Amino acid sequence: MIKDRDGRPRTGTGASLAAEAEGYLLAHDHYEAARREARELCTRMPWLTTGQAEEVARHYVDLRLDLTRQMLRSTIRRAAELRQEYEARYRELRGALLRRHAVGACAVLSCATGLGAAVGTLAR
Repeated sequence: MIKDRDGRPRTGTGASLAAEAEGYLLAHDHYEAARREARELCTRMPWLTTGQAEEVARHYVDLRLDLTRQMLRSTIRRAAELRQEYEARYRELRGALLRRHAVGACAVLSCATGLGAAVGTLAR
């Protein structure tokens, strides 16, 4: 999903349509994979009647999709946590760098002032 500078999803653009289509295709792919796995499971149990096999397949697909949703939610939650951690660390590093540059600039200015005063004193 494409986001703007503030981290919010862009709306009203081709990017949001593309992201929505991608999400649909991924969801459809997960659903088809779950159905395929359910069919394979039922073929390993030839003693099931057609109705039983359909019920087992339906339950398997439901459980598999619930598991996929839980994994995606936990991944999204962890990504948000990592983003917050990285942004906090970035702010710390940026502040430290700014302080170091300020100290360096002050040191250069002090040296230049001292050197100017010394040259002025010696020139008299």
